[in-house]
Amino acid sequence: MKGSLRSGPRWFFYLLGMLVLAMGITLNSMTGLGASAIVSVPFTISQGTGLNFGDLTLLVYVLFVAAQFVIMGKARSWTFLLQIPLSIVFTRIMNLIQAFIPYQSGSLPADLAMLMLAIVLTGVGAAMTVDMALIPNPGDGIVSSIARRSGRELGLCKNLFDLGCLAVSLVLGACFGDLLTGVGLGTVISMVGVGRVIAVFNHWFRRPMQRLAGLEPA
Repeated sequence: MKGSLRSGPRWFFYLLGMLVLAMGITLNSMTGLGASAIVSVPFTISQGTGLNFGDLTLLVYVLFVAAQFVIMGKARSWTFLLQIPLSIVFTRIMNLIQAFIPYQSGSLPADLAMLMLAIVLTGVGAAMTVDMALIPNPGDGIVSSIARRSGRELGLCKNLFDLGCLAVSLVLGACFGDLLTGVGLGTVISMVGVGRVIAVFNHWFRRPMQRLAGLEPA
């Protein structure tokens, strides 16, 4: 694919995707039904220790960046490190969204509706940022790296990676005395739903969006 890093439409789609992604991840954690699977590990630790969710997410994202260096092998790039300052900004945005949206969980129908919205936003935001091939969110960057090395579809790799995060979260929850400390119905639904949203979005919108961004010939 071709495209200038200075392309206005490319950066527009990328920044919009980041905002949408931050909104989706944050809303998921606010439903009271468990966090999105990919951030369920820091959310579980936060629930069990009282430490700040955004700060713990930043720490996990740094670990994701390190893992990308291992996964990509000789194809690794030092530009992966740009994900770290991005993560600092991204996790601060998550905290701001949580502070300014006065949603209180407790009504199951409302929580489920919020969860569905969060899943759509997370999947669309993840797909948009990865498709622009700039600086991915580390959670999506590591999934993209796995997809590139394995040759598998991005949505499928997202589902499998989320399953691994869910397993780790359950183990951590058990260590805190409650298997479901940071995991709930919303975690399981989003684990499947986000990957499917990515697949559907990419099927219908990836190529048109990339053409508009100058990444593919019109």
